[in-house]
Amino acid sequence: MGTKGKVTSGVARQLAPRAIAMAPGLTSSFVREALHRAIAGVGPLPAASKAADAQLREQKGDVDKAIHEVIENHVRYAGAQGFVTNIGGVVTAALTIPTNVTGLALVQCRMVAGIAHLRGHDLDDPRVRNAILACLLGRESVDKLVKKRKLPAPPMALATAPQHDPELDRRISTEVGTEMVARVAGKRLAVTVGRRVPVVGGLVGLGADGYATWKIGRYASSELLPRARR
Repeated sequence: MGTKGKVTSGVARQLAPRAIAMAPGLTSSFVREALHRAIAGVGPLPAASKAADAQLREQKGDVDKAIHEVIENHVRYAGAQGFVTNIGGVVTAALTIPTNVTGLALVQCRMVAGIAHLRGHDLDDPRVRNAILACLLGRESVDKLVKKRKLPAPPMALATAPQHDPELDRRISTEVGTEMVARVAGKRLAVTVGRRVPVVGGLVGLGADGYATWKIGRYASSELLPRARR
């Protein structure tokens, strides 16, 4: 790593803890609220299931095509809010992180919930909700947490567990909150701080958030297998 890379990483490491402290409610309750709003609908965004069903009708009942459209739509949402919350560049980067984390959590929860719904999972089931949140961690993080026994199983197994474990609710929510702040405050801020150009910072945010959302959508699509609708 060159001198510029070391300086950038150092600044990002300094800003990340501050961002976590500044972001209000980044606890298990924050994550659960984002999930609830994503499933129930908030503002101009209808409930995840309604949006998913609309895509299914547009795709004439083809579930796989509907899931593809759900992912593509939310990648665009994530990119748009990523650009808006990062347009201020280095000076305001730390201040916009709480907004960015909130928006990204809502968008990604809604996308995965839509995928789960299209695959026949009950969004009111707490086991399914835990599976949705686990998908937000991404394949690599889930695999590591399962290996360390911090998570009992991957998302599909969580969604179909014999019974609901209330303690798992808090554990998964905390992991998701920590992971999302680390992504926003660390990786993306490192690039933004390194370049020190406001508009470039916005473009980086757009690309980073959109790509991360696409990866999570692909993971959720491969992990949440079809279940018979009751």
